[in-house]
Amino acid sequence: MIRPPGFIGVAFSERSDGDIRNDVAARGALASRLEVSEAWAEVSQVHGDHVVRVTAPGNRGEADALWTTEPGLPLAIFTADCFGVALVADDAVGVAHAGWRGAVSGVVPRLREEMSASGNDPRRAAVGPGIGSCCFEVGPEVAELFTDRAAVTSWGTTSVDLPAVLAGQLDGLETWKADGCTRHDPGWFSHRADGTSERLASIVWLA
Repeated sequence: MIRPPGFIGVAFSERSDGDIRNDVAARGALASRLEVSEAWAEVSQVHGDHVVRVTAPGNRGEADALWTTEPGLPLAIFTADCFGVALVADDAVGVAHAGWRGAVSGVVPRLREEMSASGNDPRRAAVGPGIGSCCFEVGPEVAELFTDRAAVTSWGTTSVDLPAVLAGQLDGLETWKADGCTRHDPGWFSHRADGTSERLASIVWLA
């Protein structure tokens, strides 16, 4: 488990924590270690830009970001190459699921906007583990969406620097980012590496 320094209510799971999306026992063990409730709020992720405000645990339907002002309510999104992006305000927290489709649709800026519109301006952000430009091979139809963030994989094919894209969308916030790449680092799950259905969790709560 990764606990970003200076963030009280943010955590990112690792492979050693188990399949947090599908394994109830693994989720319970992680919740116990974090000293939070096992009842989390989550969404059915669809790689879009829909954001929901939540006040209670459970699945809140199709969306890719959620936020709350309820103390102690854990929010979670699940990834295996996409990035979990946590936003922290004084009296609110939010988390977004951001792969390349989420980056294009602007799910992270949308989450920032919705939190700010309620008077809860995010002050800090934490970006969990995801695929690096070293391994994120894309076709021309994706690359042309990110012409200012073009990159090359470690084997010489076209790539996009998604961490840099997200950093640009978090401009103005104090931001921490996990090091590494999910595709070639054995410490994390990667759908691109082996097609796994197992997922990491990005968890936030208002402490």
